[in-house]
Amino acid sequence: MRGEPLDAEMIVSATEELLRRHGPEKTTVLDVARLLGVSHGSVYRHFPSKAALREAVIRRWLDRVRDDFTAAVQNAELSPPDRLRGLLTTMFAAKWAKAREDPELFATFRVLAAEHSTVSSGHVTFLLTQIRTVVGDGIASGHFAAGEPEAIARAIFNATSRFHDPTHAAEWHSPETEAESADVISLILDGIRAR
Repeated sequence: MRGEPLDAEMIVSATEELLRRHGPEKTTVLDVARLLGVSHGSVYRHFPSKAALREAVIRRWLDRVRDDFTAAVQNAELSPPDRLRGLLTTMFAAKWAKAREDPELFATFRVLAAEHSTVSSGHVTFLLTQIRTVVGDGIASGHFAAGEPEAIARAIFNATSRFHDPTHAAEWHSPETEAESADVISLILDGIRAR
């Protein structure tokens, strides 16, 4: 048994380590408990299910890039078109890096996205809010044509799904992906600019 008290953060860290080592299909609550030297009941006192535990890991993993997205949105030195380009470029690059550098946790994210988990839904809502903020600023400043920021943000998000939706991760290894994403961003910016 452990000498120090068990807390949720310790459990999430242990689970993250095991997910990286074994992937989402082979990591169990029992494995996490063994790594921590506790009973699986101790883990369940903090997380009611394996799914809740995986969601906590992915929530923390996604939260690590939120500041980069927020910084791109709030950069007052850039015009709304440049901020939108920066946000989308940052969003795509972050997903590509996670898929390339952390494949096991990315696989867990893909599982959760496919299950329409609250973490995945929350992440999509966060991204849509960031896009909507820049679009709203662009409309208000006259850089973008008048329209409903929420609908425009959703259209941009959907139009760029190939570059950020985890179901397309296999396509991200192509050397053309970065140039193709830049072309799509340019097309979007041209399509929404004020005339």
